[in-house]
Amino acid sequence: MIEIERKFLVKSDAFKTDSFKKTRIIQGFLNSHKERTVRVRIKEEVGFLTIKGMSSKNGLSRFEWEREIKKEDAQALLKLCEPGIIDKMRYEVIIKNHTFEIDEFFGDNEGLVIAEVELMHETDIFEKPNWLGEEVTGNIKYYNSQLSLNPYKSWKQ
Repeated sequence: MIEIERKFLVKSDAFKTDSFKKTRIIQGFLNSHKERTVRVRIKEEVGFLTIKGMSSKNGLSRFEWEREIKKEDAQALLKLCEPGIIDKMRYEVIIKNHTFEIDEFFGDNEGLVIAEVELMHETDIFEKPNWLGEEVTGNIKYYNSQLSLNPYKSWKQ
């Protein structure tokens, strides 16, 4: 139940040709407090309810609990969410023993592309593909819960 991941900006769309899977995701937050978030997500035809705890000091790990729910239930819960629904396409790319999940955002977060790699241990070493940019692990403004409140289009460039 502890999620360990590192997060990076993506500097090119070269990952798209390496992707083995592409999934549309719509999600909202019933609670977006930095100490705990409650997320409702629809991935294609399946719904999910996820609770995440506060990140560790280095931003690498945090508690995560997730359960599959009916798509219809997720659609109903999305109507109760805080303003700022997230709409994104997730691409999955395998590099050696690690799977990178790359999120290309739409709507108010269009132009933002973030890659995450989940690890078994905080000290795991992984190969970094050439499309991977600056690391933003632990930078709360790149958390989806914060992107729903303060979308990318409102940042001062």
